[in-house]
Amino acid sequence: MSKLLKILLFLLPAVLHTANGDSLAMSRWCYWSKADLSDMELIESYIVNKIKYAEFNSTLGSAILSKTVEPQVEVTLVKKSDGTHPARLMCSAYSFFPPLITVTWLRNGKEVKGGVTSTEEMADGDWYYQIHSHLEYMPESGEQISCVVEHASFQKPMEYKWDPSMSEPDKSKIAIGASGLVLGIVLSAAGFIYYKKKASGRILVPT
Repeated sequence: MSKLLKILLFLLPAVLHTANGDSLAMSRWCYWSKADLSDMELIESYIVNKIKYAEFNSTLGSAILSKTVEPQVEVTLVKKSDGTHPARLMCSAYSFFPPLITVTWLRNGKEVKGGVTSTEEMADGDWYYQIHSHLEYMPESGEQISCVVEHASFQKPMEYKWDPSMSEPDKSKIAIGASGLVLGIVLSAAGFIYYKKKASGRILVPT
């Protein structure tokens, strides 16, 4: 009697859909040929938008990642220094996969150890992750500060430099001021045009 390969399939019957339109699915397959199940093999797959992002194989004992998504990284100023208290920068990495990531800080080319606090990798709820790292420091003239991110989607560590010439709050103030100036010009022009039209329709009566 020939050996028959027995297959047991556990497949989630429903596909989950997130609020932003992404579809999520997971499947589990069990294979065995021996009656005592000693050779059972479990394969678990995770599919996002019909693309297999990760697969776990019990015979290998580890997850096999087939897709990577690059993080979107930005460095922002959270708090300015008043000369007595330190400034605080934040390096944020968004929408990356897989979750394993390393974020470090460089100051004038050297890694900074003190004054650094980081969150854990946090799930976004749509199979992607985010992380935030904070650096507290006393600013010095001419220094260079950057955030270095290491991730499986990068061929090498990526460095993101902080530009202290214009912080996000300063940019917001300039944008608001410019918007106010433009609005003032538009209203003034509209008032002038209205006045000219009214004046052109008047008839002067000699007295």
